[in-house]
Amino acid sequence: KSTAAGFPHHALRSIGITFSPLTTIKMKLGLLIAPLSVCLGFAPPAYLPQKIRCGNTQRFLSDYSEDDAPRDQSRFEGMQREPTANELAVIDDMITKLSNAKPYELPNAVSRAIRVVSSPRFFLRIAERADEATDAMEKEKLGALAENLVNTIQAVVSMTEDSLDERAKEVEKVVKAASEENGEFLVPLSKERVEAMRKEVEGLEEESLNEAFLSTIDAWMNKAHQDGMDGMVQIMQTALQIYAGTVISRARVRLQANVAAAVSGEDQAAADALVEAAKEGESSAASDFLEKLLHIDTNEWEMEIRKGIESDVKKEALVSEVQKTMESVILGLENGSMAQRVQAEYLRELVTRIEAI
Repeated sequence: KSTAAGFPHHALRSIGITFSPLTTIKMKLGLLIAPLSVCLGFAPPAYLPQKIRCGNTQRFLSDYSEDDAPRDQSRFEGMQREPTANELAVIDDMITKLSNAKPYELPNAVSRAIRVVSSPRFFLRIAERADEATDAMEKEKLGALAENLVNTIQAVVSMTEDSLDERAKEVEKVVKAASEENGEFLVPLSKERVEAMRKEVEGLEEESLNEAFLSTIDAWMNKAHQDGMDGMVQIMQTALQIYAGTVISRARVRLQANVAAAVSGEDQAAADALVEAAKEGESSAASDFLEKLLHIDTNEWEMEIRKGIESDVKKEALVSEVQKTMESVILGLENGSMAQRVQAEYLRELVTRIEAI
């Protein structure tokens, strides 16, 4: 039963846990020229609970207003506009690589960048290049690519239904952690609720924090926005921030271990064994401080950054450490993937906050 201040745990089922996405996904794939609001057509049902107690706090990840984008679009930055010249270059590079790939290589490549590859803009770009091509073989290759991609996307969708269902259950646990003891959601979230969400996210395996996980959050965030539930949107944005800090921190630790293994001449098995040791190893003050920032609520960033700069952390060194993380972690992710977009936005915001001090 929904209350005036919020809704209890069992109401979370209406966010999207009990529905099967396969039918919706196949319908989306049948209309590749229609706008995709979420990855693979995954979306929650038409109803979301209408009562939630909200404050005025805004979160930076995917912040928007009513005028920012049409309501039927994704809430992720970069999904509501025409691609830039650099983004078109990335799309062209992906098209070239896919057109030269073996048929058996397509499923793996498509699954890693399904958001981009299944978008109308991607198929329109293939058509544009086919029209511009003067070589008959190039035209034929691009035409075959478009046909193969449709079939491959359908195959990938059928294989990922179970994965989507699992990720939905995991997102539900994260959202539940944001609720008070009585089951209501109070926004802005208290420090205790944010930490409870962080505990759930950090408890997930690395393979769980994938594109399907982000697609689920994107779908729920989009539906919450459509229904005017700004408080639930903020909760989803908090989940994205915690996700970004968690996966970036893990990637940094693994990168440090790999570098250490390379320097010492050890193999990859030795590198894996050094992951835990790297957590305890010595590092610079800026690196240690960045790790701390990755594991706290973004609302606390300004206060903690000031404290750090006033003690033993140099502002320039901290900015340099974040930029180094961007270069080593973010650029290693699949171009155009949701993971890359969210993590890059998170670190860009962190740089902005540091430079503003």
